[in-house]
Amino acid sequence: MQTDWNENRARLVGQAMGEPEYSHTNHGEDYFRLPLRSYRLSGTADEINVLLSRSQLEEMAVHAGDRLAVEGEVRSFNNRTGIGSKLVITLFARSLAGAEEDEDDNRLILAGVLCKTPNYRRTPLGREICDLMLAVNRRYGRADYLPCIAWGTMAQRSARLRVGDGLRLEGRLQSRPYTKLTDAGQIRKVAFEVSVMTMEPVTGREEECPETEE
Repeated sequence: MQTDWNENRARLVGQAMGEPEYSHTNHGEDYFRLPLRSYRLSGTADEINVLLSRSQLEEMAVHAGDRLAVEGEVRSFNNRTGIGSKLVITLFARSLAGAEEDEDDNRLILAGVLCKTPNYRRTPLGREICDLMLAVNRRYGRADYLPCIAWGTMAQRSARLRVGDGLRLEGRLQSRPYTKLTDAGQIRKVAFEVSVMTMEPVTGREEECPETEE
């Protein structure tokens, strides 16, 4: 299939689990982080950090408990502080609206280039799983590196992919709590990743993996 090689679209509907907190300033614009909780059909909740600009918050006040619909792009950031996750995943909001009448929703479409050799394995219960790292270029030259997980027969297909292969997928952005053992004891952490629901190859030209974001 031939398609857009750098597609990144996401929609998240859920409930704000806190007040917006200052995150950073970029090109003179202040950005704020807001945790948004969205439930799957199974009843499991994903809590995704959304990045909102000050101008968006000036147009629409947001408070804990509000139901919101956010559309935007999945972004990654290399955290070099040594505190928290090394790869920080957020949803960068392009639009923001109230969603009092809308059901929870969590879906995305990504198209990019595979940047690491797929890691195929089985869970302790025998379920097949494959970890992928997809690089999606932004409009101005940088790239987002997004960890993805495929299951079952899709995991088998994913295991045959190679670095540099183009890939288009649909899925959801999920949060996964886990426990890490350290010298200081057990630490509760949260991983953010794309759970793949459908996947297809992208063809039409040769592509190299983008350089790692500075």
